[in-house]
Formats: sequence, structure tokens, C-alpha cells
Amino acid sequence: MFQYNKDITSLTTFGIPVKAKLFAEYSSVKELISIYRSEEFRNNEVLHIGGGSNLLFVNDFDGLVLHSLMKGIVRYDKDDVSAYAIVSAGEKWSDFVEWCIGEGLQGVENLAGIPGEAGASAVQNVGAYGVEAKDVIHNVECFDTLTGETVIFTNEQCRFAYRDSMFKHEGKGRYYVLRISYKLRKSTVAANLEYGPLKNFAENLGHAPSIKETAEEIIKIRNSKLPDPAEIGSAGSFFKNPIVSTYFYKEEMLGRDPDIPCYKIDEHRVKVPAGWLIEHAGLKGYKIGGAQVYPKQCLVIANMGDATSEDVTDLSRHIIDTVREKYAVALRPEVNFIDTSIEITILGSGTSKGVPEVSCACRVCRSESPFDKRQRASALVKTHGLNLLIDASPDFRSQALNQDLYQIDAVLITHSHYDHVGGIDDLRPFCADGALPLYVRKDVYEDLGKRLDYCFRDHLYPGVPALDRIIIDDSPFFINGLKVTPINVMHGKLPIFGYRIGDFAYITDAKTISDEEMEKLEGLKVLVINALRYREHFAHMCVSEALQIIERLKPKEAYLTHFNHEIGLHTEIEKGLPPHVHPCYDGLKIRIN
Repeated sequence: MFQYNKDITSLTTFGIPVKAKLFAEYSSVKELISIYRSEEFRNNEVLHIGGGSNLLFVNDFDGLVLHSLMKGIVRYDKDDVSAYAIVSAGEKWSDFVEWCIGEGLQGVENLAGIPGEAGASAVQNVGAYGVEAKDVIHNVECFDTLTGETVIFTNEQCRFAYRDSMFKHEGKGRYYVLRISYKLRKSTVAANLEYGPLKNFAENLGHAPSIKETAEEIIKIRNSKLPDPAEIGSAGSFFKNPIVSTYFYKEEMLGRDPDIPCYKIDEHRVKVPAGWLIEHAGLKGYKIGGAQVYPKQCLVIANMGDATSEDVTDLSRHIIDTVREKYAVALRPEVNFIDTSIEITILGSGTSKGVPEVSCACRVCRSESPFDKRQRASALVKTHGLNLLIDASPDFRSQALNQDLYQIDAVLITHSHYDHVGGIDDLRPFCADGALPLYVRKDVYEDLGKRLDYCFRDHLYPGVPALDRIIIDDSPFFINGLKVTPINVMHGKLPIFGYRIGDFAYITDAKTISDEEMEKLEGLKVLVINALRYREHFAHMCVSEALQIIERLKPKEAYLTHFNHEIGLHTEIEKGLPPHVHPCYDGLKIRIN
């Protein structure tokens, strides 16, 4: 059932060599359930892939890679006008489009030539030439990895958006697409011919184009712009088209270049073509190692034969930095970076009053060492191409500026005390292209609704942060395929959350942790935990209590945080700790490979 140290390069379109520690394929739900019940599934990080057309493996995958071999397409006629085409996830998307054309079913011909497998069409909400998969998807059948059951989602429940769906957020990693039902029209005449190159297609042909003629034309257009993955490796469009406010576009971007095009999204937002920005930033054909900005379509990063994942990563970073400097907008990758390493940045390591404390003249508060300047506690976790913020402290604005932050994908809130949520209003720059998800306990959900009611009304005032409060309990959940496990700890008498992400856990404001929750923390490589001061406190761990937790869990490395000024100078704390335990400081970076 399982293959070890499997070369999976052929299952990706980038063609960059990569191996998986474990690999398995299934051709039925029964086989998938057998894999799901195995120790290999339970004891490893799991990544489910399709045709590999939207993936960049930054390094070999230290876990289990799953791939669907489920095949089959079935047609059900609804009435004289429409029919359902149900396609299994493992079918090639191009084969499905060709089948629909052969069956005389209209609706997906504009999506011809898109690489990958059918399952990804729902996950990515694939789109091209004026049509998106969401326009014709009826429902999606999935396997739920948390319950072991098969579930069906309606089109509305999938929450489709531009190149997006719930399968790329909380559903990623939890739901494996099994089959997709498309509702198509019984017609051989193409209907969607308003997009760019297709506007004059009927006139050039001299008659109304058929769905077959339209698909052939689109494939010809795509081939003239995009590299064939069989010859030149790529992941197709590497970046999303940025969505910015109309005000920012007019006042800032057009001030830098009056020729920047845009497409109206709604009354307050426009979409700017990323390919145009990259080309006009002077990056057409730009190379780093074996990776190149594809000259025929600057939205593509191509493997010119010997590119490494580092080449592609460095080139994408250079593109982002160059476009940001020239046009003041940060491009966001459409490609998924598969990277099991974790980088943690301690944004703030102080307690509710910070260090130095206002009006205090003690030697710690008067210290000139940057290691003794402690802002309110929060942390940034980077892994799998995601930037996750743990708590938005009142000092978040300066923390973001210090770290030059321009991407946050989600926020994990530990509890609603002001020193952990006071910076939520400063999250507005990260909400330009959609609501930023905040993962919160039910009590925090209610507190924020009262405290920041202007952020959660039905009709938001223009300019306020667009935030999506997502209620979580102490069960694991997924963010874009990344598993996050809440840790229920007690802040005095108040239950709050810490979080475990892979081999890393972050716990702040805890006084006690139950045996049951301690089990969730076993096998850590890095633990960050609060230690207010040396003498005891009724609601926070002191240093000796934190060290007892560390001794019990035995992580490879541990870091103490959430200090007040009583803790003393940083150099003194460091000298008094065991060799594998370190005091945090603002800006500290911790890496787990």
C-alpha cells in the first residue's frame, strides 16, 4: 500500500526533483479508508495532491503524500435543457473537457487546456477566458479526514471566490475531493465569448463558434503564451492578480504609472493584472539560476531545465520585492509552497505593560540594551507558504513595520485580553483582497463582537478591517491544509488557547495545563511558553513552573516569553537557564527544519 522514499517529480508540473518519505495511491473510497485507518496516516503529516500543477516543493516532503487514481465520468440528463456530468477527481481535467464537448455539453469549453486533474478544478476554482468552475459546479463529494465519512457540499457551501474556495482554507487537508458534479447546458454552440481574445472570434470565423471550435481556439491561445509542462516545467500562473482599493489604485498606483490597467470588482475595489506589473517592472525574461520569468507570459515562472526550488523561491521573492518597490503593491503567489520547515518570529516578548513600563525607573526599564525592550506578546509563524499571526497585540503596528510584514494569511487568538487583541484594527492592510480569518474561541468571538462591533456589522464602513471570526473549539482544524491543534490552558480561572503547529507549540498567559492537554504537546521540537517573573503569580507561570513543564515535555529547545520587568536583564536570565532553554527577545527568529 505504501511506498517509501518515493520520487514524485513526475507528479508535479515544475519538474524539480522531489521525494516523499511515504507515498500511497487509491482508486476507490474503500482503499482510501484503509489508508486513513493506518498508522502511517495517523503518525505523519499528510499531503494530498492532484496533478501537481499548482505546487512548489521547497524540499523533500517529510511525511505521507496521497494521490487519487479514482476514474470515471457519468452523465445524468436533468431535462431538455441541462445535464449533470459527474467526474471523478483522478480524471485529467483536459480529458473531462474533451468528453463534455463530445457529449454536446456546453459550459467548460473555455477551460480547455488547463493542466491538472479534475479534483483541483473545485479546489482552485479554475478559471480562464471569462469562465470559472464555480459557474457550472453543482456540488462536490468529499472524504472528511476528521470523521472518516463521505460528505457532499453544495456550490454555495464551497464558498467559491477568485481562484479560491473553502477547500483552500479550513477545508484544505481535511476534505479530499472524490467527485464533482457539473451542471451543463445541452448545446454545441459556445456561449461565453466576451473575454479579450474571444471577442472577435465569431466575426473572424463568419459564424457562431461551436464549443469544439472555441476549445481549440483557447488551447491555441494558451499554447502561444504558456509553456508546455512536458517541455518546460512551470506551475502555470504563479501569482494572483492583486485586488486593491479604488482609492489606492487612483491615488497611489496611477501616480507611479498612469498606464496601469485594472478591472472593476465592485464599488470600492479593482483587480490589477499581475503579469502587466511584472513585465513593466522590467522583469520579463529575468533569471535566477535555472528559473526564469517566462518571456511570453510574465505571470509564469519557468524551469528552464535545471532550476532548483531555491531558484524559484528566490526569483518569486525578487519579483515580489521589485513590484512592491515600483508599484507599492505586494503580489501573492497562487502556487502552494510545500515546506515542512517552520520559522517563528517573536514579535513581542513582554507582558501587558511591556518593558520598559511607563513611569518606571528600575534598572531593567532604564536598560539601553535592545534585548530588554519588550513589546506586548505576539508571534509570527511561517510554514507551508503561510504567514500566521498569533495574537495582535497593541504594539502590532510597530512590530509589523519592524519586520516589514506585507502578508498575513490568518490570525490565531489566544484570548480576548487587550494586550493580545489591541492591535486588531491595525490588520486592515492585510484585508485588501478579502476578509482575514481570525480563529477564536466562542467567548472571544462574543467579546470582539462587542469591543470591535464596527468590524463585524452587516454593512461595514469603508476602510475598516474586513475580518472573518471563525469559532474553534479544542479540536484540530486546518488553515490552507496546515493542521493546527488548540491547547486548552488555564489563565488563572480563565480557559484560553495555546497552539501547536507541527513540531512547534506556543503557549502564553498560562498558569496550569491539564494532563490531557499535556499529551497534545508530546514530541515537540520547540516550545515557547510564558514565564512572567521569578516569584509566583496567581494567573501566570513563574520561571520555575515553566521549567517544570519543559522538563516534563522534554522538547529539543524551549523559549521563555511574556516577561515583565521583574524578570531582570536579558543577560542575567540567559545565564540562569538550562542549556536548551532560552529567554525570548523581540525579533528573535527560531527555525525548525
